[in-house]
Amino acid sequence: MSYGKFGSTLVDELNRLANGGTYPPRADYKDTAAAAKAWAIRKGVVLGKVTDTVGVINYINNIKNRNDMLDIAGICNKIAGTTGLEPAAALREVAN
Repeated sequence: MSYGKFGSTLVDELNRLANGGTYPPRADYKDTAAAAKAWAIRKGVVLGKVTDTVGVINYINNIKNRNDMLDIAGICNKIAGTTGLEPAAALREVAN
């Protein structure tokens, strides 16, 4: 089951997840890093000094060692339980 809209972008999906599973009004959109951080905070993830999009999304999945972190496609697919999808497509499969 897909929770996101077909054709949505990575920034769309991160904003949807940061907003609890629904897309916020475009005027309220955050950039990818800010949306990832908002999603992490909503999930109660303590980020410390991590601020980059890929690092934050890895923290959401409890991967905190930089040597173990996955790239953006890898971590989005891991969170979604999918393989081989582009990041936005993978995150469309995540409820919130």
